[in-house]
Amino acid sequence: RDGIPVLHRESALRPGSGPRHLAFHPGGGHAYVVNELTPTVTVCRWDAPDGSLKPLAEVPVLPGAPAGDAYPSGIAVSPDGRFVWTATRGEDVLSVFAVEGGGEALRLVGTVSCAGRWPRALAEGDGFLYVANERSGDVTWFALDRATGLPRRGGSIRVPAASCVVLG
Repeated sequence: RDGIPVLHRESALRPGSGPRHLAFHPGGGHAYVVNELTPTVTVCRWDAPDGSLKPLAEVPVLPGAPAGDAYPSGIAVSPDGRFVWTATRGEDVLSVFAVEGGGEALRLVGTVSCAGRWPRALAEGDGFLYVANERSGDVTWFALDRATGLPRRGGSIRVPAASCVVLG
């Protein structure tokens, strides 16, 4: 209305989880929210016509308890909907999830180093995952294994205080 945003609907996630970023499954029926205050991803059912988001499950982004501070920051979904990746600051890792149950479940496949410090954001494009590592001042790219979703470091470029990756 006259260019002013109007609240359509709200969805409550677990108090204290700290929702940070959301990524949609390409099938259109699910969305994944990475939580900054607890190292988890909330799997949600998305009803586009109704505009409603229903939380289904919360999945840890790390295989065990964090060694120290762990603040998930970014999330991306593969174009084929088979994998979800998250970045976690503090632990400085990328987590790889296999998408199961038609999008309603995530299974942690493994974690790999983000090859830098304090990963702020990630983006997937053309079979590569790009990570903005803020404190090490670089953007690192990873080739993605099409069978497992696991990233393999390809290289990096110096970008002081990198905080975002946008592919166009």
